[in-house]
Amino acid sequence: MFSKNDDELTKMGAVITTREIQQEPKLWQQTFKLYQEHEQEIHDFLTKITAKWSKVRVVFTGAGSSAYVGNTVLPYLKLHGDRSRFDFEAIDTTKIVSTPRDYLEEDTPTILISYARSGNSPESVATVELAKKLVKNLYQIAITCAPDARLADDLKDDPNALVFLTPIKSLDQGFAMTGSFSCMTLATLLIFDTLADDKKAACVAAIAKMGESVIAREDEIQKIVDTDFNRIVYTGSGCLGGLAQEARLKILELTAGEVAALFDTSMGLRHGPKSFLNSKTIVFNFVSNDDYTRQYDLDILNEIKDDQIVPLVMAVGQPKDGQNFAGKSFTFAGEDLLPDAYMAFPDIMFAQTIALLTSIKVHNKPDTPSPTGTVNRVVKGVTIHELNK
Repeated sequence: MFSKNDDELTKMGAVITTREIQQEPKLWQQTFKLYQEHEQEIHDFLTKITAKWSKVRVVFTGAGSSAYVGNTVLPYLKLHGDRSRFDFEAIDTTKIVSTPRDYLEEDTPTILISYARSGNSPESVATVELAKKLVKNLYQIAITCAPDARLADDLKDDPNALVFLTPIKSLDQGFAMTGSFSCMTLATLLIFDTLADDKKAACVAAIAKMGESVIAREDEIQKIVDTDFNRIVYTGSGCLGGLAQEARLKILELTAGEVAALFDTSMGLRHGPKSFLNSKTIVFNFVSNDDYTRQYDLDILNEIKDDQIVPLVMAVGQPKDGQNFAGKSFTFAGEDLLPDAYMAFPDIMFAQTIALLTSIKVHNKPDTPSPTGTVNRVVKGVTIHELNK
């Protein structure tokens, strides 16, 4: 797909999605550059808040893939964010909108971090309005791809708000979120990770190189997709368990549900969801680089391999001396092991490519995968009901 010309891809209904996956490594480098350009502004904004409050609640929120941004970064930031100043949480906008009093705390100083590709989804806009109504001391950061959308426009003149715009080309025009998801995820890590900037730069350079390797190894990934399967499972631990949710969504979206998909944590799969596995199921685990956690990832991989039920079970991640899966692996080269939150980027590019190639395999069109038109790029049909405080 990545080596085909645009005319070929257009006939397949895949030119937009293919090119948007292909450009992600460059977008990550651009996102880092934007972060550097606005780093002082971000620092000043957060310092203004924390100078007033000893501890601030930070809520990552979005719907669909935008919600999975928060689920991916949360475990990492709970350990590597500044917990002396921030309490991090991830709550979907769909939960906040439908049950706002369950999640919004009136007397708790809160920074609402809103993720949005279009910036116009009804849940995103409604969540902001509900937070304004219910939270006394509210601050906001919008991390979005759309500079002219309502979410960014409403906050641009608010002294208690900050807008971080990801690269304009991350505003995916395809159905599935690809570069928008990864760039919003990266922006969040850059803003809240306590790593020094030189180490952040090294991580971005490494993930860009790994992402390019996904493109170069398409033939290898195609052989995986050639396996006879109609079910797929993604697992992982910590932030990579959160990432498994996004990986699962990509295959559902781009095949329009023709391939059934499941996600779970490495430890959680055994507790009933493992019943999903059969002779037409392929299983992937995003393997952690943490010594302790990696043991559990390898345990479930070895268990499924020994069960001899599924046609393919595969580890995805970096190799590690003396701690690797004995079966099949898709490994990323690199001298230094990256933190798991940064491994999420080449991992998700791998999953996006699996979804793209599988969409073609089931004779779907990745750019417009919903044959009925009932599932849309920007959600429709949502009624927002008035909340009487």
